[in-house]
Amino acid sequence: MKNTGKTPVPGPGADWLETVKARAGRGNRILFAKDDALLHPLAELLQRESRRTVTLWALGLAEEAAAQLSQAHPGEARPENAVQAARAWAAGAIRMPLARQAILSCHALARELTAPGDIARCHAVAQGCSVVHTTGHAMGLPVYELTAVVRERGLENCREAVERRSREYADRLLYWERHPEEYSGPWAAFLR
Repeated sequence: MKNTGKTPVPGPGADWLETVKARAGRGNRILFAKDDALLHPLAELLQRESRRTVTLWALGLAEEAAAQLSQAHPGEARPENAVQAARAWAAGAIRMPLARQAILSCHALARELTAPGDIARCHAVAQGCSVVHTTGHAMGLPVYELTAVVRERGLENCREAVERRSREYADRLLYWERHPEEYSGPWAAFLR
C-alpha cells in the first residue's frame, strides 16, 4: 500500500455493523475479528511498519484504555501496571517474565469484572502490551477495544464512534511512522 498520507477507509459496501449484529445475536463476547473489512486498512498498515513503530502505537493506545479503566474502577491498578511493565520491557529495563505477569494480571481482571465494555477493554490493554513480545498481538487491541465501544454505546448507537476510532488507529500509526524521534527513550536490543 502506497503511503499517501491519508488514512485508509473501508471500501464501499463494507457493512461491518451487520457482521457485528450477527455476532452479538449469536452471543459472541468478541464482536470484531482481525480479518473484518473495517480493519483491513489497519492490518495492511501494521504489516509494513517497523516493530518499534507498532510498539509505540500499541503502548500509547493501551495507556489510553488503561486510563479509562482507572476512571471506571478507581484504585484498580492492574491495567496501568501492565502498560508500565510493557514500557519497561520495551526499554530493556525488565525482562519478559515480569512484564508477562503484569499483562496476565490485566487479563485476570477481565474475569473479575461484570461490565462487558470493561471486560473487553482489559483484554485490549493486555493485547496492546503484548505487542512488545510480537506484533502479532497488534490487531487484538482494536478487536477488543471496538468491542468495548459497541458494548458501551449499543448496537444502534455505535457506528460513528467505531468508524471514528478505526480511523484514529490508522492515523496514530502513521504518526509514529513519520515521527519516531518523538520517542526519546531507550529500546531493548530485541526490538529492532
